[in-house]
Amino acid sequence: MKLAAALFLLSLGSASAFAPNARGAVVKRQFTDKSTTSFAAVASFAKDPLTVPQFQDYGKNVFTGKVADGYLQKHGVSSDVLKDHKWVEEQADVVAAAVLEWATDNGADTFCHWFQPMASSGFRHGQTGQVYNMMLKFDNDTNELKFDFDGDALTKGETDGSSYPNGGLRDTHTAGGYLAVDTSSPIFLRDGVIYIPSVFVSYHGMSLDEKTPLLRANDAMSEHGSRLLKHLGYDAEATGGLKANIGLEQEIFLIPRDEYYRRPDLQFTGRTIMGKLPARDQEMCDHYMAPLTSHTPALECMKEIQHECFKMGIPLKTRHREVAPGQFEFAPLYGINTVQIDQNLVVMQVIEEVAAKHGLAALLQEKPFAGVNGSGKHNNWSLSTSSNVPLFLAGPINKATGNDMAFPVIMAAVVAAIDEHGDLMRMAIASPGNDFRLGAMEAPPAIISTYLGEDLTSYLEKFMEGEVEGYCPKKIDLDLGVKNICPIKAPAEDRNRTSPFPYGGARFEFRAVGSAQNVSMVNTVLNTMCAEKFKEFADRIDAGENAEDIAREALKKHFKVVFNGNSYDEDNQAMLTEKGLSNIPSGVEAIHVLSDEKNVDLFKNMGVMSPEETESREAVLHDHYTGTVEVEAGTFIDMINQHIIPSVKAAGQGPLEELEGTVETLKSALSEIHGTEDLYEKAKLARVLRLETMVDIRKICDLAEETVPAELWTLATYKELLFLDSH
Repeated sequence: MKLAAALFLLSLGSASAFAPNARGAVVKRQFTDKSTTSFAAVASFAKDPLTVPQFQDYGKNVFTGKVADGYLQKHGVSSDVLKDHKWVEEQADVVAAAVLEWATDNGADTFCHWFQPMASSGFRHGQTGQVYNMMLKFDNDTNELKFDFDGDALTKGETDGSSYPNGGLRDTHTAGGYLAVDTSSPIFLRDGVIYIPSVFVSYHGMSLDEKTPLLRANDAMSEHGSRLLKHLGYDAEATGGLKANIGLEQEIFLIPRDEYYRRPDLQFTGRTIMGKLPARDQEMCDHYMAPLTSHTPALECMKEIQHECFKMGIPLKTRHREVAPGQFEFAPLYGINTVQIDQNLVVMQVIEEVAAKHGLAALLQEKPFAGVNGSGKHNNWSLSTSSNVPLFLAGPINKATGNDMAFPVIMAAVVAAIDEHGDLMRMAIASPGNDFRLGAMEAPPAIISTYLGEDLTSYLEKFMEGEVEGYCPKKIDLDLGVKNICPIKAPAEDRNRTSPFPYGGARFEFRAVGSAQNVSMVNTVLNTMCAEKFKEFADRIDAGENAEDIAREALKKHFKVVFNGNSYDEDNQAMLTEKGLSNIPSGVEAIHVLSDEKNVDLFKNMGVMSPEETESREAVLHDHYTGTVEVEAGTFIDMINQHIIPSVKAAGQGPLEELEGTVETLKSALSEIHGTEDLYEKAKLARVLRLETMVDIRKICDLAEETVPAELWTLATYKELLFLDSH
């Protein structure tokens, strides 16, 4: 979250951006030191935003709320039916009839079960699987058409799953892929098609997708978190259990599309595998949150992206320029994790498609350009009850439980989970693009720690020593020393952008997540590791132990994972590693921890993934990494042969001999990878090729670019790619 959101927090309080119930009493209690005048003023402004032309399409293409209610009531039910997943068994035909009417009223004639195959980041457009079926029946006798869309068609489907990554979960001759509607995420409509969010499993029920384990992890977190809360004084199960909310900030690059077509590496791999930095890059910090100017297509492109998303009910609230030239960000309002992830995949697809209409190419990869910042997708994660009591805010959760010790007990469970499962958190962000981004002064390092801020850290230290007062976060008065500007109040926590997992009041921000990722695995890990700790605490309380004693013991054992300093500092990194914090620099090695016994047992015991499903993820991710590097190396060979060597020869100057040798080096490395059978060993070889061999070869290519006159250089340069909207 950048400046705009930070100012919002300063003015309204740290809970509002990602805590539940931003309009209700829970959050208002956090603002008791603020005048009620502003709230009254907002309440008195009764104009409906949907009457404003630019907002009138908001939500019309998503089947939820008032839109769904209007159609469902025609069929004898209300939109409340969608809140109970049993509508799939009890009201499927009714819902299907309402969806069909809504779809046809909005020009749709096709439906699609929309699912998320494993290992799609960086290559698959939209990162989803889609098979389109017309909502029609064809009468062969009369040659007449009839609409054909019933409950069965809506709620389930079958397709050929043979070409999707499976990691050994099925044999070639057992190719069935089965789809079931995910009732936690609403149906949406775009370009004449209704999309039905679905899960994707094999004939034997093994998960072949990203979403099924997340849904299971949500259930485990809710079950065991509710058990713990009941011991602390609140019956969450009676009000629907717990839920996980996230807010996903999406960073991208926008570059001129004609220059994009002059870069085979960008077209095939999403990143530049060679390229010399121009004389100007991001050192002046002039791009960050600078005006989005109207003399280039970027502003109109971003506005259209927001409008397209608004129509589907995606609350894409914020847009701004980012640090690097040509880099931008969108950020939505928070929401339930499954919905937010679905919407983020749609956002990424819309970004790519709308950019093309404006003569731009959108780059979602984590590190498209060397030497300037890459892109992330900060995963702001919080837990709450289904009735919107936030677990990570002391005031609301302590009041709901009637127990001032509820908050420190919950925080102790989270701190313990981070320390015990830092390796899995690192695995969850091990996308190929993050190889070049983590720890590079633009994203936190691979050492997993958490920042709590001095105020909360001090409180938990006192709690460990036996103090039993409730936590009341301080507010800091910021006096600007200007007579005509009133002091403002800042939250207890500063922003530590060097921490992988800082606490920000109401939520934790997983800052190291990659921009191209489907974040289902990220949130599967967060919810599963907390579910395990909630279960451990609840089991011990069931056995007669005291909740506060359990929490103090956990904090004393795991408090080393709390670090409020500069995680970029190499001395601090050495210190944290010496303390025993998880530090896995290599993404390939991070993926390998999936098959560690403790992690296989974690997912199995929490009912999230069977051992076979867990091991399949390692196989799929290693294969995806290797495949990514193979494409990059093959593209590099073509660029050297077809562009760089001819340019050097035409110029009559440059490192020709060295370039000719690099091609054989790359081919030899690829041959070694192809001759290796074991997926882990292949991935290790691919990592060496990518992060050592190709980096050395890049230096030779960049020297050639520096040497060859511009008129003889056939590839688009960083100067031509990056400075779309600079004066």
